[in-house]
Amino acid sequence: MRYLALCTDYDGTIARHGVVDDLTIDALARLRESGRKLVMVTGRELPDLFSVFQRLDLFDLVVAENGALLYNPQTKEEKPLCEPPPPAFVAALQARNVARLSVGRTIVATWEPHERDALEVIRDLGLELQVIFNKGAVMILPSGVNKATGLKAALTELNLSVHNAVGVGDAENDHAFLGICECAVAVANALPSVQEKADFVTRATHGPGVTQLIDEMIADDLMSREPSLRRHRILLGKTYLGEPVHFSPHGVNALIVGTSGGGKSTVAAGLVERLCQQQYTFCIVDPEGDYDSVESAVVLGSAEHPPEIEECEQLLCKPDENAVINLMGVKLNDRPWFFMTLFARLRDLRARTGRPHWLIVDEAHHVLPSNWQPSDVSLPEVLEGVLLVSVTPSLLAKSLLRAVDTLVILGDKPRQMLHEFTQANKLPMVDPPVEQIEAGDALLWSRTANAPPLLLKLEPSKVEHRRHLRKYAEGELPEDRSFFFRGPQGKLKLRAPNLITFMELGDGVDDDTWLFHLQRHEVSQWLREAIKDEELADKVAEVENEIDNDADASRKEVRKLIEAVYTLPASTAASARPSK
Repeated sequence: MRYLALCTDYDGTIARHGVVDDLTIDALARLRESGRKLVMVTGRELPDLFSVFQRLDLFDLVVAENGALLYNPQTKEEKPLCEPPPPAFVAALQARNVARLSVGRTIVATWEPHERDALEVIRDLGLELQVIFNKGAVMILPSGVNKATGLKAALTELNLSVHNAVGVGDAENDHAFLGICECAVAVANALPSVQEKADFVTRATHGPGVTQLIDEMIADDLMSREPSLRRHRILLGKTYLGEPVHFSPHGVNALIVGTSGGGKSTVAAGLVERLCQQQYTFCIVDPEGDYDSVESAVVLGSAEHPPEIEECEQLLCKPDENAVINLMGVKLNDRPWFFMTLFARLRDLRARTGRPHWLIVDEAHHVLPSNWQPSDVSLPEVLEGVLLVSVTPSLLAKSLLRAVDTLVILGDKPRQMLHEFTQANKLPMVDPPVEQIEAGDALLWSRTANAPPLLLKLEPSKVEHRRHLRKYAEGELPEDRSFFFRGPQGKLKLRAPNLITFMELGDGVDDDTWLFHLQRHEVSQWLREAIKDEELADKVAEVENEIDNDADASRKEVRKLIEAVYTLPASTAASARPSK
């Protein structure tokens, strides 16, 4: 379920002339019975609201006084979200004989044209207050306090995200909270400015319009409205005609494949960057420790300490937390079990909270390899909110491929990738429009879209992505990905778990040992397969070919090439060459 909360204004939205009709009350009750939360977001003060509406018990929380007060109808607890108005401010308004003046816990309210009196008193007293309008009503609150800030506080109390909320309103003061909701709805009687910014407008006015919205939420979780929900889509790239291509922020179901060094990680990093910008939460399953430097995420696990399932779940229960689950400390044979256990917990968490919004599985063949068989925990028939990254479809379990809808292909083997994917799904072969995909481009194909593969230009990351540098320079690669100096006779076993150690050991071994590995092209092979740096591997391969008999010269040249990218100061290294 995508939408776990309905956040509604009172006057002019569920209420007409201050009264909520019985059919609207019945609809609100049905929404609660569907397992969703109800939040009222109103400019009214509580005593006034109590006098006109007796069914606050239907609501989980009430945001009153235009965002300044939080009220729990079950516990009767009132929680001010800002400081009360200064007595001098109220006294000054009273001295001016401001009519219909109302003072709440935190709000001061009157009616037009007394906004002029309010602004003059604010100026004369030097106060940091703001004036908010609502169809003739004038509300004075501390700066920065509005329905959006109040709703955020309410959703935090409910452990929900604004990205799992639907908002509905009608007036000027509703703009703020509608703007932060994943889906913003205007009732048919809403002001034109509110209708213009809403994702859609109900056919009916007031309560009947909200009833229509509730019926759609219960019927299909607003799936029929998905084409009109464009505000929060995640940009993937653009076609060669300049048309944007997006992923839906909810329910993404895609697999990125391509040869090593083809840019898969850069595509995934760009998507993560855009998720962060729009404050969607994510969980990255990271088998090789490649995402330890992702901003806005907490890393759980390391090569020395495997992550714990409970620790992951507790972190992701928090509304704004993102997680990188480093599996380097989990044995290869145990990774499928770990992932499926984690996946089951995340599905339960999503059912309760809607989070994490995206699950990104890098090097997915580590957790669900081709020989994996479903056990006690099985995969759903269709994945939702999952982005997989792998080298090629054939490395993945067929049951996983059958649950994937969209393929994003990079590199020089699009025909092979399409063949492996369609074969696993028992679909007719699909021909690619090109036989080799240029750097910065991708081929996009959805098996449910009934359209041929689409060639597009990928959206570049705004921040250059260099996730491997620190890990490969100083980190601890597992033993199966480390370099070993063994020498011609196999008498040595000097392990280099990172590039710095490799260079130190390379300088210390005898010439015969160094040349033995160099002439067998083992250095470039290690850089290509373990370090995953195609560009560096190609340059070192040239050294292996051209300086294969001079130990000192080749050592110096290999060191020079490595240090140009991995061991210079960060500002210099970042400009050494484009990111992978």
